[in-house]
Amino acid sequence: MKKILSFLLFLQLLIFVGCSSNVSLKGRVTFSDDDSPVSAGTVCFVKDSFQASGKLDANGNYVVGSLKATDGLPVGSYNVYIADAKKQTGTKKVKQLEIDGTTKEVDEPVYGMLVDSKFCDPKTSGLTIEVKGSTSFDFKVDRFKP
Repeated sequence: MKKILSFLLFLQLLIFVGCSSNVSLKGRVTFSDDDSPVSAGTVCFVKDSFQASGKLDANGNYVVGSLKATDGLPVGSYNVYIADAKKQTGTKKVKQLEIDGTTKEVDEPVYGMLVDSKFCDPKTSGLTIEVKGSTSFDFKVDRFKP
């Protein structure tokens, strides 16, 4: 029992020390053709099995969080990609099955991608950063082309 308790205390210490070494990170994502903001999506930072992210606001700004929304991430090298960068482009009629067995037509949103699909995968995005301390990283991405 003492060994288990000692291990759990050691594990808590590791988690506490690991979390306390996070640095703040923020930035902006814009389109490469006209510097307009990417106004939807999430900027994701991946290193081994660790991931942190920051949601894009209407101006393309983000603040990174790992365990909390803005707690930053540990020092190190990261591959970066953009997830869920899409906006509603319209609606389409679809049939929806009701509980009573009848169907009715409803409007379902249709979404369009904002950024080129290569930026949606950490292996193909070409975006990498080296985090050494609290800083800001801005990224330029290409628009989606059907």
